[in-house]
Amino acid sequence: MFATIRRYDVIDQTRIGELVKKTDETFLPSLTELPGFSGYSLLEAGNGVMSSISYFDTSEHADESTRLASNWVREQKLETVLNAPKVTSGEVVVHKVSELIQA
Repeated sequence: MFATIRRYDVIDQTRIGELVKKTDETFLPSLTELPGFSGYSLLEAGNGVMSSISYFDTSEHADESTRLASNWVREQKLETVLNAPKVTSGEVVVHKVSELIQA
């Protein structure tokens, strides 16, 4: 499994709500359709910092998600809202999620 972390510095913090809504409604559906998609989270870290973490089966799939994110920012005209992200990508070497217990 591979993960990509993108850290964005939000230029216009008054548009964070809009950014979250657009991410949920337009970016996430496209991301989930990519081959190898395994998971995605968007974090609001405060002080105008937003970070996303996406999980994919292979590095190639993770790289495709970076291209998708870049295109999406341009298509949504969010260049005035976000600085270019700092991107970290690599193989996940330790990972654990809790198991769902159904009654």
